[in-house]
Amino acid sequence: MSETKTLQYRTDGPEDGPVLVLGPSLGTTWHMWDRQIPELSRHWRVLRFDLPGHGGAPAHPAPSVAELAARLLATLDQLEVERFGYAGCSIGGAIGAELALRHPRRVGSLALVSASPRFGTADSFRQRGVVVRTNGLDPIARATPERWFTPGFAASQPAIVDWAVQMVRTTDPGCYIAACEALAAFDIRAELSRIGIPTLVVAGADDQVTPAADARVLVAGIADARLALVPGASHLTPVEQPMAVTDLLVRHFSSSWQSPDHPTGMTAIPAPPLKPVLSPVPPGAEVVEYGQHAPEPLLDARSDAYDQGIKVRREVLGDAHVDRAQSLTDEFTGDFQDFITRYAWGEVWTRPGIDRRTRSVVTLTALAARGHLDELAFHTRAALRNGLTPTEIKEVLLHTGVYCGVPTANSAFAVAQRIIREETSPEG
Repeated sequence: MSETKTLQYRTDGPEDGPVLVLGPSLGTTWHMWDRQIPELSRHWRVLRFDLPGHGGAPAHPAPSVAELAARLLATLDQLEVERFGYAGCSIGGAIGAELALRHPRRVGSLALVSASPRFGTADSFRQRGVVVRTNGLDPIARATPERWFTPGFAASQPAIVDWAVQMVRTTDPGCYIAACEALAAFDIRAELSRIGIPTLVVAGADDQVTPAADARVLVAGIADARLALVPGASHLTPVEQPMAVTDLLVRHFSSSWQSPDHPTGMTAIPAPPLKPVLSPVPPGAEVVEYGQHAPEPLLDARSDAYDQGIKVRREVLGDAHVDRAQSLTDEFTGDFQDFITRYAWGEVWTRPGIDRRTRSVVTLTALAARGHLDELAFHTRAALRNGLTPTEIKEVLLHTGVYCGVPTANSAFAVAQRIIREETSPEG
């Protein structure tokens, strides 16, 4: 059994201080927290880490948020850090929420910055992976300023914008794609009530990637949570509004760390003296208190085969396709939809004998050979999301032409060409 991989990290602050971990956003490095370090390191031993393949870190892709959390814990174990506070931005926030859910005894206090219980849609992240696999990271890097910063900040801070674009460009594409897949699968909406750690949720008022509505879902679901809405900030809030975010973190981790007599045995952090400029509400942020709201239960009495089948069907074909198919289902077609979900997706596509890339190769060949062009279209999309490149799809169809006939391949090429153009066009 292989040993769990660790993450690239650096520490600042007193060696004997309580540990505060800072998690980065997708496409960034630990340097995104540079402006917070002078103040935070006065009171805490601050540990920052890089995601795999980011900032020169070893390019060992992590397929899930749970795996990223496991690698962080392995890193902390090597440093003999048992308990810590945690603040994370975007996917870094997802890692923090995962830790709070699966390892609550190790986390003393939590801050989720530009985070969400579910980031966008699974389809959008898998399609981004297709774009990167086909075009590299340059199109994503060029679109970074409009996703991460407000227009005014991007116009007035060209050096920071250039730095952000270069961070994305120098990320390992395979690790970036794996992180997209991890975010596509991340959904803790039904589990929020199980987070029992004091939590600060920070949202940029102008963030279009993880809008304030997402932050409010987090706060409504987590019992001990507060919302801080930061004006004049988009997605990379710690970079765009460093003073406001620093003040929020200092206040939160000074006052909300679990006490020594807490059942988890957490060690309290002595509250550092607050600077005179701090008001009861940190400058530039609005704190809103929320009560506890239990999420609605998810009820599904269907069998394991159906549940597993619908999960795989969504992962392979995308939410949009499955939602459309289900919206068209009626009493006449319902049994058939149930049948293919259980049999094709729950029984065959889940078998371990061959991987999904290989299954896509077989499926494309069979659909082309039989002339099922409508299904060939959405399985071409599926093949791209399962990791096949346009070049590999071309080779599959060329091979099909040899054994199934040129007219067959000609029709298949026309369909596949259209889908590949749609799916691999860079964002924006």
